[in-house]
Amino acid sequence: MKSKKVLVLLGGPSKERPVSIQSGLACCKALKELGHNFLKLEKKKNVYKNIQSKKPDIILNCLHGRFGEDGEIQKILEKLKIPYTHSGIRSSQKAMDKIKSKKIFKKKNILSPNYKLIKKIKDLQNKISNNKFIIKPVNEGSSFGVKIYDVLNKKALREIKMQLKKYKILIQEEFINGQEIQTAVLGNKAIGSVEIKPKRKFYDYKAKYSSSAKTIHLIPPKINRTIHNSIKKIALKAHKSLNCRGVTRSDFILSKNKKIYILELNTQPGMTKLSLVPEIAKYYGLSFHRLVDWMINDASIKR
Repeated sequence: MKSKKVLVLLGGPSKERPVSIQSGLACCKALKELGHNFLKLEKKKNVYKNIQSKKPDIILNCLHGRFGEDGEIQKILEKLKIPYTHSGIRSSQKAMDKIKSKKIFKKKNILSPNYKLIKKIKDLQNKISNNKFIIKPVNEGSSFGVKIYDVLNKKALREIKMQLKKYKILIQEEFINGQEIQTAVLGNKAIGSVEIKPKRKFYDYKAKYSSSAKTIHLIPPKINRTIHNSIKKIALKAHKSLNCRGVTRSDFILSKNKKIYILELNTQPGMTKLSLVPEIAKYYGLSFHRLVDWMINDASIKR
């Protein structure tokens, strides 16, 4: 494998570009230390031609957000017939689209918070969550555009109208009070979880990627083994229900009455020094170097 040329894709055009660059550079460092032959590509335009000109044997996809994990870059890689890491076109599309994934989870009897699609302001229903509720875009990552509201008042309506102008379609989701658990799946195994305790109102972009936010990570989570095993089983079931491959991370809320709700599944989890999958993997005996090596060996063409 070390004789093969690995091309690391990082940066990209999405709002998550800075995090993607951090993920990509961390992976490049690991590849260098592992002795792999690698290059990196950070360009936003002419991606097809730029990849083609590098003549790589394998693509390590470290792009996040739109274009990187919504099936678009995967379409290019499939056309080029270059094996790549993480999930394929359709799996990426379904996971990125919160409506599509919720519908699939429901079919598979995976519990997810109640929701309503918001296309115009009159679609809002205060009763969806006994006043407190969440507003989020259908297809953004890293908690971009996510807001928690305690009540549907004039200020909330004003902000949501602005969000509608920006995103066109939103989700109004039931607020579930409980423990935030994130679970990593590698291939056909859920390896473990971390409990997140943000100092901020919720686990938003700053809480995820800024050390100054001082988010507490607890590994293993402060839950009993039986519940943890149930969460891992659900994470693997969600991974399989969307036909994912490679590494994924599922985000859960364990409610006060011990119900397990999946919030979403991420097909391109971060690989930064504050990212959860590398942290989980390390605790359960898989170093960052071995994790990167595993991803390279797992690369395939996945239409």
